[in-house]
Amino acid sequence: MAPSHRASSTGSFIEGLVAARKELDNLALSTPESSVDGSAGSPGTSTLGSPAGALSPVTPNNAVDAPVADSFAFAFDIDGVLIRGGRAIPEAVEAMKVLNGDNEYGIQIPYIFLTNGGGKTEEERCADLSKQMEIDISPAQFICGHTPMREMAERFNTVLVVGGEGEKCRQVAEGYGFKDVITPGDIIKHNSATTPFRKLTPDELTNSRERDFSDVTIEAVFVFADSRDWAGDIQIMLDLAMSKGGRLGTLSETMDEGPPIYFSHNDVVWSAAHDNVRLGMGALRRMLEVIFRDVTKKKGKLHTHAFGKPQVSTFEFATRLLQQWRRQQHGLDAPPDTVYFVGDTPESDIRGTNLFDEHADNEWHSILVKTGVYQDGTEPAYKPKATVPTVLDAVRYGIQREIRKRVVSSLRKDILGEEECLKALQDKDSALFTPLEERSQPILG
Repeated sequence: MAPSHRASSTGSFIEGLVAARKELDNLALSTPESSVDGSAGSPGTSTLGSPAGALSPVTPNNAVDAPVADSFAFAFDIDGVLIRGGRAIPEAVEAMKVLNGDNEYGIQIPYIFLTNGGGKTEEERCADLSKQMEIDISPAQFICGHTPMREMAERFNTVLVVGGEGEKCRQVAEGYGFKDVITPGDIIKHNSATTPFRKLTPDELTNSRERDFSDVTIEAVFVFADSRDWAGDIQIMLDLAMSKGGRLGTLSETMDEGPPIYFSHNDVVWSAAHDNVRLGMGALRRMLEVIFRDVTKKKGKLHTHAFGKPQVSTFEFATRLLQQWRRQQHGLDAPPDTVYFVGDTPESDIRGTNLFDEHADNEWHSILVKTGVYQDGTEPAYKPKATVPTVLDAVRYGIQREIRKRVVSSLRKDILGEEECLKALQDKDSALFTPLEERSQPILG
């Protein structure tokens, strides 16, 4: 059975609704002195979802004083949506301005970032993204692929961390609270025969830690970021997968005693500076699984797990983060009715959003952009609720859709009649999105 939030979804603004515009005269945009829960002095005050939902366009206010949309929010993937090849996609900078109040309604719209990427601390990633987007971004609104792994720090003591540049991922893991963090460099430094064709650089020799692994039990493996040495990392993970309980140098008779291996995401490809997509962590995982199966002659069992999109648990984590951010930054306690998720990869972004939407208490509305992995003209494996050219179009689409929802909900039967109102409510999601540059009418046209 479809979840109850379906009844609130909207779409095309049909011509018959123009008559309802006079209802908007009763809906004035204002900045109340108290927040949505009645307490005074929140960072922003709510609108577009409050009982007096504001719809009349105004000159954008200062971000500190601008009212806040409490009924909806946005969540963004990063690579291929906001960034490509380390550079900001131009429309992304403009989209952030719109969300922060530079729009015809003068409203702020809460948002978070949910990326499968990693390899740095959340603070470092936010500093990089802040420069690229020309705004201040807080770690409190940011999720890396490995962010949910912090919740496993109390579960495992000695762990192997794979991927990333230099010692970055070890530092991230230790920052999460993992007590004993090993890297592939530590293992190679102890026994250079581990990887016959991989020798440590002078910096790696200096930074890798001396350790006798003859009496060390590695309880879990965490792939925090993309591997910089696929052959060496796969070899070491394979050794552990075939070991007796995570003891290097041992060989299990049953081939099912190895430690669990956790990947921060499962994307086979991702959008980088190259014209074609590049191999990602999901490809590394599949290679490991195929090699393990071949080497063990399908005898054993490899224990692999993935975080990140499209895993439902990652969207549950994002829901908690968004709620904390809305409360901390905007004084909003109630969850949004709708979250618009903007991504470029059908297999992770769209699939995950649609899957989570089936179970969530509120609506998660998937929007696919054409600036990343998805290639225009192809049929996506997982169908989004909307496909738009850029992230700026996605933001405008979400705002427009929310405005239309407010208009339809304000209609009286004596304006259009019962039959017309029913049709409007049933057909709200039926029309295709019109790109910004093709519109001849304003949002409330």
